[in-house]
Amino acid sequence: MRNIPLVIATMFIAVPCLRAQTAKEPVKVTDMLKIATVGDIHLGAYGGEAVFTVTTIEPDTAGKPGKWDYKYVTQLWLASTTGSGVIGQLTTAKEGASQPALRPEGHDIAFVRTVDGKPQIFILSLDGGEAIQLTRFRYGASSPRWSPDGKEILFSARIGMRDLIKDTILNPGRQLPAWPDEMPGIASDASLRPSVSKPNPDGSLDEIRAYLDMDATDKKAKVVTKLNLQDEMEVNPDMSFTHWFSVRAEPGSSGVLNAPVAVTHGFYNFNSADYTPNGKSLILVAHIDSTVDPDRALESEIYLADRDGGHLKMLLGTKDKVFGNPRISPDGATFAYTESSTSFVTIPQLKTAKLVDPRETRLISFDRAPQSLTWSSDSRYLYFTAASNGGQPLYRMNAADGKVEILSSYDNGILSFDVKGNHVLFARTKPTDPSELYIGDATMGSISMLSHFNTDWLANRELSSPEKHVFRNNSGDTVEYWVMKPVGYSAGKRYPLLLDIHGGPSAMWGPGEASMWHEFQFFCGHGYGVIYCNPRGSGGYGLDFLRANVKDWGTGPTSDVLTALDKAVAEGWADTSRLVVSGGSYAGYLTAWIVGHDHRFKAACAQRGVYDLATFFGEGNAWRLVPNYFGGYPWEPEVKALLQHESPITYVNNITTPLIIFHGENDRRTGFVEGEMLYRSLKVLGRPVEYVRHPGATHELTRSGDNRQRIDQMLRTYEFFARYVGQ
Repeated sequence: MRNIPLVIATMFIAVPCLRAQTAKEPVKVTDMLKIATVGDIHLGAYGGEAVFTVTTIEPDTAGKPGKWDYKYVTQLWLASTTGSGVIGQLTTAKEGASQPALRPEGHDIAFVRTVDGKPQIFILSLDGGEAIQLTRFRYGASSPRWSPDGKEILFSARIGMRDLIKDTILNPGRQLPAWPDEMPGIASDASLRPSVSKPNPDGSLDEIRAYLDMDATDKKAKVVTKLNLQDEMEVNPDMSFTHWFSVRAEPGSSGVLNAPVAVTHGFYNFNSADYTPNGKSLILVAHIDSTVDPDRALESEIYLADRDGGHLKMLLGTKDKVFGNPRISPDGATFAYTESSTSFVTIPQLKTAKLVDPRETRLISFDRAPQSLTWSSDSRYLYFTAASNGGQPLYRMNAADGKVEILSSYDNGILSFDVKGNHVLFARTKPTDPSELYIGDATMGSISMLSHFNTDWLANRELSSPEKHVFRNNSGDTVEYWVMKPVGYSAGKRYPLLLDIHGGPSAMWGPGEASMWHEFQFFCGHGYGVIYCNPRGSGGYGLDFLRANVKDWGTGPTSDVLTALDKAVAEGWADTSRLVVSGGSYAGYLTAWIVGHDHRFKAACAQRGVYDLATFFGEGNAWRLVPNYFGGYPWEPEVKALLQHESPITYVNNITTPLIIFHGENDRRTGFVEGEMLYRSLKVLGRPVEYVRHPGATHELTRSGDNRQRIDQMLRTYEFFARYVGQ
């Protein structure tokens, strides 16, 4: 590790230190604002230096009327694996910094920062000086990748259909897509070809069409012809494409920025791209089929191309298959990848293949969904994480025999990591700490904590620890659940108990899941016991368990979560007259289903839920869950009957439990009409119900949404429960 010059060292912010011990108190709702999250870890070529991100929540006073608004800020930090630990903060600009990448054999960091509303790439030298802007690309620049020789940077940009058609560099002949246009009654290319007529609402048909096209361009109308019409926030009629570009890594003379060069072309989405270890080629993921509208295609293939994008050659691809996440071993001999069917109810298989002959493949025996594939420096091992049994352990596969070993515990989660030499640097969440930076050896046999971003405020908080239990359900499957007793628990006393349910339905909760860390601790700190489980249909338990709720979203999963509740109640400390239930997304669905079939709960909270499956098919961008889980479409008689049977709105007349319903006003993943329908139905029936809409909020409200709204949702839930179960 070279010495860091004083000019940079002086800008570092010291890592928080421990305060003197004081009397501990429960976790507060505003403690959410104190959580610092470590991520996006990158080790240098020899494993000595490392750059990583830290995301914090800070006051947002710009244009805000009061003092209660907060924003997320991500900055770059530097660490050493040779004994210095976390050295300090590298970036401080209010725009933040993300997506870091270390130059091979060098001391420069490429990262992304927003400029004039678009992401752009900057370079920061660890030898000192200010960050230098490398791109000012009109489409933005993200996901930087250094070439092995350190002379170029590969990056991605998202380009709209109309821009791609007009761009004479990316599309020199101004070609149009070859697939059939989906605008009814219009010639195959007429809807995309720019009009040559003058807009005139009183003119000829061509002039009227030019006028209507002008209205669409000026956002006075949204004309939708594509299948996937909703994005996360709104109805979006526009199609766009991800393409990759290369740019010289050294800024031009006199401050002139180098012009990016396109390495991918066409009306296709190139989902990922990277250099091969020798730097001569690129490995890419895309679905290239000029006859199929990419809005309808679910497949993807793996390709190899020259460094400039030429001579594109498919390595792996076939109909109804998704190939992705290719990672080439440092010696260039082997690449690992994932393969799955186009069905959503599936687990990607981990495979390896020889780069010279990709037909020579090996299926790795591993019944979980691998993520973050990373080779060791000597190409002997492939490291990866996977959600499993309530945790996010780190695994490694031996390249020689394909055997997989688990390196960390189910009781925590590895959020990000990198491997170089004998070092594994990683961010970890665990029940006693939401996020910190750690270092271990190659087998994770020796682990040291490097950072203390959350240590200071946690030192004065009393936490509840989850206790794991298992049972066998009525289908013979083993179900895991966790019980958290209230902070300050006293034997012989009875406490209210919250049944908290996860969404997905293929999500998974456990001690290694970071998203619920604060909410669980908040309720435990306010005198509640909390119980959560992974019912049939959850991820992290293999393919059979994942598919155990196909055509059964209600009855089977309800049996599992209520069995877990019954077993927790049997411990003797829960007050059965003060039971409450809560869940979001699919768990909003299940909460509504439960209170339509069971009346043991004093109050319930359904967040961002799906309540009528036929309506969800039309208004949610996750609409493919309907055909994948229920075998067809709402107009097919058998499927129509099944969707009605499985929809909570069908049983609304049975709901008497006081219910608070939450939804983000811009949540297009599940849609929000169903929430209004459930609320209005209960209101007409005269049932105790309250409906809360959060303006501008998406489906990510409680995870990464507006922090004031996150606090609002949690406090409203707590206050609503308190009306029925007391303090």
